[in-house]
Amino acid sequence: ALVDRGYRTSRALARWAVLRVLALGIGGQLPLLLLLVTAPWTLDHGVTPGALVGALAYVTQALLPALANLVHGLGVGGSRLAVVVRRLLYEVPGQPAEPERPAPEAPGAPALTVSALTFAYGPGADPVLDGLDLTVPRGGHLAVVGPSGIGKSTLAGLVAGVLVPQGGDIRVHGMPARSPGAVAQRVLIPQEAYVFSDSLRANLCYLRTDAVPDDELRAAADAVGLSALSDRLGGPDAPVDPTVLSAGERQLIALTRAYLSPAPLAVLDEATCHLDPAAEGRAERAFAARPGGTLIVVAHRISSAHRAARTLVMDGPRTVCGSHEELLARSPLYRDLAGAWEVPAVAEEVS
Repeated sequence: ALVDRGYRTSRALARWAVLRVLALGIGGQLPLLLLLVTAPWTLDHGVTPGALVGALAYVTQALLPALANLVHGLGVGGSRLAVVVRRLLYEVPGQPAEPERPAPEAPGAPALTVSALTFAYGPGADPVLDGLDLTVPRGGHLAVVGPSGIGKSTLAGLVAGVLVPQGGDIRVHGMPARSPGAVAQRVLIPQEAYVFSDSLRANLCYLRTDAVPDDELRAAADAVGLSALSDRLGGPDAPVDPTVLSAGERQLIALTRAYLSPAPLAVLDEATCHLDPAAEGRAERAFAARPGGTLIVVAHRISSAHRAARTLVMDGPRTVCGSHEELLARSPLYRDLAGAWEVPAVAEEVS
């Protein structure tokens, strides 16, 4: 109904625009034509050539612009009046326009489907993503790796609906990524965690519309690894001051908030970069074990790729997806990244 009303309004505005152009084209030039046609007669009846030239100058320099402004104003006012009259005559008072309903979830659709995805930061920029195809099944666990600036966070933003692609299609549980239905099916945890000044409970339950029982809060805190911080702060109802928390502590709060959200698809965009490897592994395993949950991790450690069922190696036209063993055999970049990540880990264990 909303689209139909917009279509009818557009047609009404177009009709007014045509009438305005005709009025300017015919009525606006009519005085000038009359002067030119009657010029011989006026000269024969005592009008001097100078007076005739003056009249022509007045018509072209003053009268025609004034008529154009008048017709333009009438056209704009008339188009607005036409819209108002149409609404008064054809729309029933007291009945609000029917809201747009979210597209229904496609039964059995994958948690995420990306088809021929293309994105660039600007018209003349090289594409960050160019024709990417990707499918993540429900309950899947995908790690995304690649060098800095290759487009990992861009992909996370596109899946979250924060960015708009130039081409291709993104679907979350079968629904367009930016549709209202898809919004409720995903949660994005960025690298810089958002924590606000309120109670710990308010921060953790921010994405819930229902009351969260204490047992569920404690279970989520235990699963993600927040319990020690919660006890130190004084429990769920204790006040939280973000300025006195470390970056890792803020990330733990944001992770637990996302864990408690009803969205089945969780996208962690380097959301554990300020945690130590053990805390990172605990949080990722908690999200992977959520009933009905799907996990996508933009990784900065090779251990995240080891834990995932599949890993997407972003490498421009050589982007490839597979298991850890498959990628070691197929992707030179993945072998380089795995070696670079594993050497510091070995050094830490030796020390």
